[in-house]
Amino acid sequence: MVKKEGRLKTYVRGLDEVLEGGVPKNSIVLLAGSPGTMKSSLGYYILYHNALENGKKGVYISLEESRDSLLKAMNGLGMDWNKVSSNLSILDLGLIRNRLVEMDKQSWMEVFKMYIRNLRMNLENEFLVIDSMAVLQTMAKMKNPRTELFNFFTWLRKLDVTTYVIHEMPYGEVQFSEFGEGFLSDGIIHLELRRDVNKVNLYLSIMKMRKTDHSRDYFPLIYKDGFEVIRG
Repeated sequence: MVKKEGRLKTYVRGLDEVLEGGVPKNSIVLLAGSPGTMKSSLGYYILYHNALENGKKGVYISLEESRDSLLKAMNGLGMDWNKVSSNLSILDLGLIRNRLVEMDKQSWMEVFKMYIRNLRMNLENEFLVIDSMAVLQTMAKMKNPRTELFNFFTWLRKLDVTTYVIHEMPYGEVQFSEFGEGFLSDGIIHLELRRDVNKVNLYLSIMKMRKTDHSRDYFPLIYKDGFEVIRG
């Protein structure tokens, strides 16, 4: 299938075909799933391969895991950051905390947005990963999450970047958002673990993707020299 204009590839083998060539440019996409479903790895993988294959700039913001820990895990999956260091930037929560101490009159969310905005201006990145939604809500101490998330998503859209938001779900949960994140997002990619006798397999489904005629089937997702969805 020919890639449509205005689409950005995920570089997951078999997935871009399901998405009519890739994710629509400047979309906000939830990567949703329970612990252990490789959500962070998938988000990083998309940024990494866009940087590696065509030099597109990306920013990965980790709000929980340290930069060194993330890089160690991703390097262990064969994604050598040294190959993309000029196009892929990683920011961890420690930097934001230090800045917040200096600017204690501002809210955490204001400082967080300031970092994203400055990175966008200086790096001109086309991709952004926020890891994760739950930690963002906790750190921002949202008193009215539905309204504040609506305002945050509206602000994100004005950046003109393709954004992936890691969204943690409890095991067995079928609700993709508590405060309207699923409605506010342009897409939802669901990752799910399923037990088959004595083996647990990983599956992926595109639950939602605006501007796209896509299947909602669950496909086996494997990682072997890169992510691949197995289509029947």
